[in-house]
Amino acid sequence: MTTLSAHPPTGRPPAGPRPPAGPAGTLPLGSPWPASARPGPGGDLLIGGVGLAEAADRFGTPLYVLDEAEVRSRARAWRRALPHADVHYAAKAFLCSAMADWIAEEGLGLDVCSAGELRLAAAAGFPAQRILLHGNAKSPEELRLARRLRVGRIVVDGLSEIPRIAALADAGTPQRVLLRVVPGIAAGHHSAVRTGTDGQKFGFRIAGGDAAEAVARILGQPGLDLAGLHCHLGSQITDTAPYLAAVDRLVALLAAVRDRHGRELPELDLGGGHGIRYLPGDGELDPARFARAVGTRLAERCAAHGLAVPRLIVEPGRAIAGPAGVAVYRVLSVKHTADGRRFAAVDGGMSDNPRPALYGSAYQVRPVGRSGTGPTAPTDVVGRHCEAGDVLVRGAALPADLRAGDLLAVPAAGAYQLSMASGYNLVGRPAVAAVRDGRIRLLIRRETVEDFRAREVGR
Repeated sequence: MTTLSAHPPTGRPPAGPRPPAGPAGTLPLGSPWPASARPGPGGDLLIGGVGLAEAADRFGTPLYVLDEAEVRSRARAWRRALPHADVHYAAKAFLCSAMADWIAEEGLGLDVCSAGELRLAAAAGFPAQRILLHGNAKSPEELRLARRLRVGRIVVDGLSEIPRIAALADAGTPQRVLLRVVPGIAAGHHSAVRTGTDGQKFGFRIAGGDAAEAVARILGQPGLDLAGLHCHLGSQITDTAPYLAAVDRLVALLAAVRDRHGRELPELDLGGGHGIRYLPGDGELDPARFARAVGTRLAERCAAHGLAVPRLIVEPGRAIAGPAGVAVYRVLSVKHTADGRRFAAVDGGMSDNPRPALYGSAYQVRPVGRSGTGPTAPTDVVGRHCEAGDVLVRGAALPADLRAGDLLAVPAAGAYQLSMASGYNLVGRPAVAAVRDGRIRLLIRRETVEDFRAREVGR
């Protein structure tokens, strides 16, 4: 049996020293791979006790493999760190019926932002009172659906939503709402995902009085119950400092609401954006560290303003789903150019993972299903689509004799890949399988040309 060091995960070199080795037979600590990753025979890699090469042979490629135990373990870590808070899984990271089941069974709530996510959750039997609906452009149909299903909270994101939601309320049963505010804090790995700064399409600015006006309008609607404030700062945040700054500004707004309206709001939602590792040496936001820092700051600021401490709500999505997913591709061709570059084209690409093209996101990649410790060569792993920007990993150190038919695996693939997948070039979205205790089962079948044709109603 080969060890994982035979073909270590490759890609952009990690910053800083190499992470220390984990238990025998596992990847190094600080690795972006699922905790269950183990070496398999013939250079295979086992996730949840199932070989990726075996899974690819059975279900084809591209294939997304979800480690159910990793999802559950990460959900439990957030619940354990915040036992007195509400933890809502952000469905936009990735949602299917099985994921909804796992999240429900682990005691988390669900954060949805469309009728599609809401309908899937309802069909899966997810408790409606544990669902939170938000989004900057909710349609009247989505609001009616949310009200009909009796979701626990709706996040108000625009003034026009206030009378619309109030009009749907039944006599004596006001709809519980949160108000999304913009605290004016820059956080996140890329400007495109910094949602806590001014000039965004989301929420109401604290500066300038937009949020204060929205609070007054909601409190003037008997069909609405303003439970608290909501914010979202951005994505891939690995430091607690932005959240602490958000606590300072939101608690000050809570105090202003009390002083102006005589009403203490009982809830405070700090959103998600918690970062994960994509490369060794990357930072990752630890739930326990987050809980300690935020809990302490929230108590201090509330005491300073003479407020009762509100119930905290958080919305981890990527932090739960991301590290649980592994994408498996098959090499279609290897091209060498006159200037010495090498490209390995795979059977997926930006249609199943648009993040490198959208954000310049970096990933690791490693071969599976082949053994050996031979020489490597820098390789750009590219997709099959007709776009120059369809590059999954740049400069990966892959075997010098890499050839068509070889399998490549990419970790940290569970969030914002399948959920953002497209039908570009009518390639079809990949299959999704779940692994647990040495067993694998198909969750979502591969999208086919027949699926595309079924949507056509005329010519």
